[in-house]
Amino acid sequence: MNIPTSTPVLVTGATGYVAGWIIKDLLEAGVTVHAAVRDPDNADKLKHLTDIAAASKGTLRFFKSELLERGSFADAMSGCSVVFHTASPFTLNVKNPQRDLIDPAVNGTRNVLETAASTPSVKRVVVTSSCVAIYTDAIDCAKAPGGVLTEEIWNTTASLSYEPYSYSKTMAEKEAWKIAEKSPGFRLVTINPSLVIGPALAKKPTSESFNIVRQMGDGTAKMGAPKIGLGVVDVRDLSKAHLAAAFRDDAEGRHIVSGHNTNILELGKSLIEKYGDTYPVPRKSVPKWAVWLLGPMLNGISRRFVTNNVDIPWKADNSKSRTRLGVTYRPLKVSMEDMFQQMIDAGTFKR
Repeated sequence: MNIPTSTPVLVTGATGYVAGWIIKDLLEAGVTVHAAVRDPDNADKLKHLTDIAAASKGTLRFFKSELLERGSFADAMSGCSVVFHTASPFTLNVKNPQRDLIDPAVNGTRNVLETAASTPSVKRVVVTSSCVAIYTDAIDCAKAPGGVLTEEIWNTTASLSYEPYSYSKTMAEKEAWKIAEKSPGFRLVTINPSLVIGPALAKKPTSESFNIVRQMGDGTAKMGAPKIGLGVVDVRDLSKAHLAAAFRDDAEGRHIVSGHNTNILELGKSLIEKYGDTYPVPRKSVPKWAVWLLGPMLNGISRRFVTNNVDIPWKADNSKSRTRLGVTYRPLKVSMEDMFQQMIDAGTFKR
């Protein structure tokens, strides 16, 4: 894949889990990266990026930008040919879903894409959406044509009161396509990853993925884990998908980027061979009736969610990402071991 280096590119949410790997790959290819961050003077938070830049062919420049401030990305976007919009909150426990999830996701997307529409140099925008813009619960897979999720499907079951994160990603992606349809100056390509796993570049990653894996090493899941159906993708493979979406001439539309159809228990079991003797990783499943009974009290999991996800297979078609973006997916075991080892090295668990 040819990655042009004559013009800069913008990455929003530059300190994020996925953004870090995108920036790393761009810098190593020799690209000038404009990194949009809240506080460009926070040297400690940006150190992992500046260290990568120092060892790479490319150039890194930081720009102060606020997701909800209109026009905030204009300076950072000036002269850029490609915009990677990765900035969006990923958290499952919020007090005010409208304020904490919907507004940042939708209004932030609107701000970035409207700025792109008014910036002549921008020719392509890659938005990091999510598979949850396609589905809410694993049971939605069974309801899909052929029992498999595809890019043609949109999430119709999430709402402000049920799985608001999924709702926020759905509404944000719809807003992106709405603006793109009226903006002939650039082409929009969306990446729809499943749960992202694998090592982070920042010292203190905040993605919800690390909260899930943390429970597999701190004893929370020592009695077992539920078979909650989901898909997973390694963050490094996901970064390569973003670059292909930005620089391949034929990249268009939505792309499910998911390496494996699996469940929470299988994620835990992938760690047994290497870590089972020293850490309390889950080895068996928690019965659905027990999750249904105790989930709301212990983990805040709704019984509707348990009914629709536990012991329900998750299936998605990733063929478009493989054929149109050229993505190859590394083994789940490799991704989980690399992620778990990083958490061990960071002192997340006690033996």
